[in-house]
Amino acid sequence: AKENRPTQEKFHCISCGHHAHADTVGALNVLRAGLVLRDANPA
Repeated sequence: AKENRPTQEKFHCISCGHHAHADTVGALNVLRAGLVLRDANPA
């Protein structure tokens, strides 16, 4: 949500208070999504 991004580079969750650099949060989201896909489709 827009409220979670006070600036382009900062992320601050209005629900739980977590805060970090927005790029770090985005990278972790991509990593988690990739791990879910990997685990759902074992080779």
